[in-house]
Amino acid sequence: WLRRTTHYLFIVVVAVNSTLLTINAGDYIFYTDWAWTSFVVFSISQSTMLVVGAIYYMLFTGVPGTATYYATIMTIYTWVAKGAWFALGYPYDFVTVPIWIPSAMLLDLVYWATRRNKHAAILIGGTLVGLSLPMFNMINLLLIRDPLEVAFKYPRPTLPPYMTPIEPQVGKFYNSPVALGAGAGAVLSVPIAALGAKLNTW
Repeated sequence: WLRRTTHYLFIVVVAVNSTLLTINAGDYIFYTDWAWTSFVVFSISQSTMLVVGAIYYMLFTGVPGTATYYATIMTIYTWVAKGAWFALGYPYDFVTVPIWIPSAMLLDLVYWATRRNKHAAILIGGTLVGLSLPMFNMINLLLIRDPLEVAFKYPRPTLPPYMTPIEPQVGKFYNSPVALGAGAGAVLSVPIAALGAKLNTW
């Protein structure tokens, strides 16, 4: 009884803490005011954090579908935060909810299709997450109104002065955010996921 209780308690702790870590890893793009200028950094942080948390959580339970469940928890948590900001009088687009679920589904699919092979999940699944997450989130950002308008009209009260948004020049930041984000995310997801799996075996 004690062992089973400890097992389930650990699952809850991992889910909650991983959720907070993943959301905070993209805090400055979680808000619309930095959505475009920090897209590459967001892609790297979110793809790696999603893979680390999902792989660790999935290998611990051994159940395909766990990564999607994990991504769903993060999505619900973020929508609650979005609703809280909206209730405070900020516009609906002030918070951008990242698209985690489709990438997590790909990770689960790999784990299931390779008969729960953790190495395949890390290599193939991690690469798919790194490639797909920037694409899904780029589409997501295209659907919201002008981030700069939101940034200047509704500055965050917690935003330090040195992070005040500056009007960007066309083409100044990145030539291809999707390509850069997808490439960096795919490359970095695999070794970090492998580290997470190694920690799980300890």
